[in-house]
Amino acid sequence: METIKPSSKMFLDIVGELRLMIKAEGIAVGDKLPSERVLAERLQVGRSTIREALRSLELLGLIETRRGEGTFLSDFKKHQLVEVLSTFIMQQPNSAMDVKQTRIIHEKAAIRSICKQEEKRQLPVWQSLLVRLEEDGAVLREDIIREMIVVTDNRLSLKIWFLLKRYSRVPYEELTTAAEKETVKVLLENIVSGLEEKAITAYDNWIEIIEGEV
Repeated sequence: METIKPSSKMFLDIVGELRLMIKAEGIAVGDKLPSERVLAERLQVGRSTIREALRSLELLGLIETRRGEGTFLSDFKKHQLVEVLSTFIMQQPNSAMDVKQTRIIHEKAAIRSICKQEEKRQLPVWQSLLVRLEEDGAVLREDIIREMIVVTDNRLSLKIWFLLKRYSRVPYEELTTAAEKETVKVLLENIVSGLEEKAITAYDNWIEIIEGEV
């Protein structure tokens, strides 16, 4: 049986291409997006990859799926959570530690949730990340954490995490380094195996390496 290689395109790749498409085609709030099949063909990825990206955007309230009708572009401005929390953080000059601790709580909760659910542990995204880590030698740090939270299907946690990441000093926008490669591999492998405490320990070790850069 032929082994299908996981798609190398992750959430940010798909979202970036979707943004360009929406802008180029003048798709406005309320307009219908192309179908999963059409998007998969145009972006040269599998339908499951498109479905995962669309689910992530829906969790963020950026698109809306209507049963029997399709997927539509939403008005993100109507979602006030980000604005409310942003105001709170900006008015609390000593809240950096609170932001960090709260971000970590959300990230660990996602890891624990995935480890407890076999269907989430078996999703192809983990193998895709491991393949990218081996073949490319590095993965965008944000890809790893964001995928974990997306998989939990917790819309509120995802929105809060994006905000906390924005105000956090942790350099998630960087690629993983050689020093953290093995730790990240251990984290992903333990998630797939459902070894919760080992996964949390690997996460702690990884974050320690990253925060050492700040």
